[in-house]
Amino acid sequence: MKMCNICHKISATDKDHTDCIQKRSIEIEDQDFKNSIAEKLNLSKGNQDLGVEVKAILEHLTREKDQEDKS
Repeated sequence: MKMCNICHKISATDKDHTDCIQKRSIEIEDQDFKNSIAEKLNLSKGNQDLGVEVKAILEHLTREKDQEDKS
C-alpha cells in the first residue's frame, strides 16, 4: 500500500489512483485551452463580428490569464 500523490489517500496499488491521474490531466488540458482560446480566435482581427456574450467571455478569460501571469 502507498499514498496517492494527488489526493493523499491510501492507494491499494503502488501507484496513484487512476481517477486522480485522469482528473489531473483533464484539469491541465482545460487550463491549456483557457490560456490559448484568445490567441486561437485572434481578438485583434474583426472582433466586431463576435456577439456581446462571446466578447465578454473572451475578455474575462484574457483578464484571468493576465492575473495568473502576474502571480
